[in-house]
Amino acid sequence: MGHGGNVIAELMADHREVEEMFSRLQAMTGGGQGLRDLIDEITIELVRHSVAEEQYLYPAVRKHVPGGDEMADKEIEDHARVEKMLKQLERMDTDDAQMSPLLQELMDEVAAHVQDEESSLFPMLERACTPQQLDDLGDKIRRAKTMAPTRPHPAAPSSPTASKLLAPGAGLVDRARDFVTGRGKS
Repeated sequence: MGHGGNVIAELMADHREVEEMFSRLQAMTGGGQGLRDLIDEITIELVRHSVAEEQYLYPAVRKHVPGGDEMADKEIEDHARVEKMLKQLERMDTDDAQMSPLLQELMDEVAAHVQDEESSLFPMLERACTPQQLDDLGDKIRRAKTMAPTRPHPAAPSSPTASKLLAPGAGLVDRARDFVTGRGKS
């Protein structure tokens, strides 16, 4: 979850982590609790990552990158689609016939989002910010991920200010629920 380095190194490490989880998902045979545990692990990582980006990365993109408002809006829309899929997966039984197509849709959506960030947004941000600014953003992203929710909350406001105010409380409740149920401990 926290890898170190500037914001780009941190978020790219997250991307590789999710890709590894998706590889495990594609290699998995059968369903049951093993599949549920892996979906929970993916969900936890994606939600934390998204919340941190919405709190710190996208405001920096808006501030420093030419055309940053449009880029940030597009990325936040991507997050909203992913979060809705994660909420659907959370409610689904692992033997549901719609589970596999929805997982494929999720993997495709996340892969496209990662490609877009890594090929376009990150290089533009790197050119627009100083190394110190990128390091500071990396630190903020790491802190945000420790406080972020671990479950999808698609109805939650996506503005950075609202997220910074509400996410720690939602994160605390989510982590308490996770502790009681053992979710994310596999």
